Amino acid sequence: MSFDFRTLCGAQPDRPAHRLAAVLMPVGAAASLLPWTPPWAALLAGTALALTLGNPCAGAASRTSRWLLQLAVVGLGAGVNLGIVARVGLQGLGYTLAGLAVTFALGALLARLLGVGAKVAALVCAGTGICGGSAIAAAAPAIGAEPEETSAALAVVFLLNGVALLIFPPLGSLLGLAAHPFGLWCALAIHDTSSVTGAALTHGREALLVATTVKLARALWIVPVALGLGAWFRRRGTAAGATGAPRLPWFIAGFVAMSALFTFLPALQPAAHAVGAAARAMLTLTLYLIGTGLSRAVLQRVGLRPLVLALSLWILVGGLSLAAIMGGLVT
Repeated sequence: MSFDFRTLCGAQPDRPAHRLAAVLMPVGAAASLLPWTPPWAALLAGTALALTLGNPCAGAASRTSRWLLQLAVVGLGAGVNLGIVARVGLQGLGYTLAGLAVTFALGALLARLLGVGAKVAALVCAGTGICGGSAIAAAAPAIGAEPEETSAALAVVFLLNGVALLIFPPLGSLLGLAAHPFGLWCALAIHDTSSVTGAALTHGREALLVATTVKLARALWIVPVALGLGAWFRRRGTAAGATGAPRLPWFIAGFVAMSALFTFLPALQPAAHAVGAAARAMLTLTLYLIGTGLSRAVLQRVGLRPLVLALSLWILVGGLSLAAIMGGLVT
């Protein structure tokens, strides 16, 4: 039986570059699963492949990466004590509320200065302040965002996720951040869970656990923030097409369930290490697939103003978060 590429991608590669990419993509995917492959290298390899040869399987890679990310996050729950998740959520209530307020205030000001539409700005703020693409996906239907507005917000957040994964590990080392503060900074200043965990993983298991726990506790704010944005836009009369209340992403519930399983059944602890290792490998593969989804078309679709908004807001939020951590205001 011959291999039919269409079973994976929906179409045959139509150019020599695409045919070469079709050969190299599974090789890169296999290499990203090796235990010594760093997450940033997987992302960089996927991005380089997509920008040089193109990705004839972009749709399948995107769908696969979303599911792998969610499964990886669930698996990471095996290494997190449920009591710690609850405590972190309560301890971080004050600085989470303050961080969201500052993020949306700065975002509104920058959007007005740059002439960025209100809905795109709201989605960028939600992605920056909570958890990237998941927050954008939850907020978009609540405010009645158009597909191109959602795509623009997702694209800029995606681009900055890749940048964060590459620059945060060396910045953390340069600043001399220990594992705990580095993991905390990743959780507060990087958009998506994938890049948060990928960056934190470079500084060891403690940084990874801190980053994952804080980020997922923060992700619980998706629903109230999306509901609040929907109510605000409806009051302004600009939420046409809104589909109502957002749903909490299932992988957050899965993370909590996995954490509860290993927290309340100590006899299963020997398996927790294996589950966590598999989740980290899955995460590295996810980052590789995310990299393969970057294309020149995505870069062109983003446009300049939303990118400047997202970049400026990210730098401000990241800088303020770092100052708060190093000043002992956030621990």
